Amino acid sequence: MKATTMMLLMAAFALGACNTVEGVGKDIEAGGEKVQQTAEEVKKDM
Repeated sequence: MKATTMMLLMAAFALGACNTVEGVGKDIEAGGEKVQQTAEEVKKDM
């Protein structure tokens, strides 16, 4: 019983970590796109 419980807890933790990493990746990507957009606007105004 203990081994099954431990395996379930580890699986839940691993899945939660994947979602967190995916969310961070999306945030970083969105930030990079905003920086790129701003750089293109500055270049256009020069």
